[in-house]
Amino acid sequence: MEMQGQSVVVTGGASGIGKATALLLAREGARVFVGDVDEAGGQALAAK
Repeated sequence: MEMQGQSVVVTGGASGIGKATALLLAREGARVFVGDVDEAGGQALAAK
């Protein structure tokens, strides 16, 4: 997947499929913005 330099918004990204998607996109070089009601989960994901 060619994501280098792309900006992506992932909703529900603190857990489950959203989290897996956010991590995959970040590994592929995308700039990932995560939105979720679980603030602690979102902060933990951002720390990775």
